[in-house]
Amino acid sequence: MEYIKRVESVFEIIAEPNRRAILSLLVSSHQSVGEIERQLRMPQPTVSKHLRVLRDAGFVESTVDAQRRLYRLKPEPLQELDAWLAQFRRFWSAHLDALERHLNHMERDQSTSDQSTPTKKKTKAKRRNRK
Repeated sequence: MEYIKRVESVFEIIAEPNRRAILSLLVSSHQSVGEIERQLRMPQPTVSKHLRVLRDAGFVESTVDAQRRLYRLKPEPLQELDAWLAQFRRFWSAHLDALERHLNHMERDQSTSDQSTPTKKKTKAKRRNRK
């Protein structure tokens, strides 16, 4: 039950589009509040509010660099979400594999059909010429 509550909490956190945007920025590098504010064109108080939620939930951590605070992504909550999603990947993977096999089979059938078509056309043409 605790695991389900943690996963629900993760979904609640990432349900907010601004928080997802912040997480996306932090995937590539450490960012200050000002950098996030400029890139996402959000007011500083809004950025700070979302960073506080993300920090309290364990998604980000901050370090002090001179006079600014840099935020970086912490992968643990996302790894937990990834583990939960793995069961669905297996489901889709099996279905996509079946679709791939079906499409390959159709492609082979089409290829075989295309190869026999010129022969059929030549035979029909020969019959017409004989008449």
